[in-house]
Amino acid sequence: MAGTSSVIVAGLTAAALATVGFLGHRAAVTVPADLRHPAAGPAGAVRGTPPHKDRGTALPARSGLGTRVVYSLDADRVWLVEESGEVRRTFGVSPSTVDPAPGTYRVTSRSGAVTGSDGVPVEHVVRFATVDGTSIGFSAAVDGSAPALDPRERTGGIRETRADGAAMWTFATIGRTVVVVP
Repeated sequence: MAGTSSVIVAGLTAAALATVGFLGHRAAVTVPADLRHPAAGPAGAVRGTPPHKDRGTALPARSGLGTRVVYSLDADRVWLVEESGEVRRTFGVSPSTVDPAPGTYRVTSRSGAVTGSDGVPVEHVVRFATVDGTSIGFSAAVDGSAPALDPRERTGGIRETRADGAAMWTFATIGRTVVVVP
């Protein structure tokens, strides 16, 4: 009898897996074409200039001291700052759907190359925070695209250009301070 029960359970498990696989395939093939891949080109490119031109590119006041990465939530901009306070590099970024709270963080992990939560291959991933289980960090899409943001999805990837991502990767090693300002 035990042999018969295990065959029945195995058969039901196989049927369930086949059903889930079929439904997953049907869902994948019925996604509208414009939602299958993130936008590319000018509309989908990572911003290189701030969206608020009147704010300029000056390092925000009260953004900490010493060697640090400064990330402005309002300006969608990053500054790589030397010990002396001199800005080594500043650049615009494309934000994620989940923002870290303003404050001081440290780089906790890095990955050379992974697949982003939007399915796009990314490189130079520098993580510094977690918000309700969503990892927050900087990354550069290998294809240069910005994330196709869906406010219903929780994503933590702050996209930068590949050149800016390489600069971040060199600058923001494990333990480096990241200051998030409004």
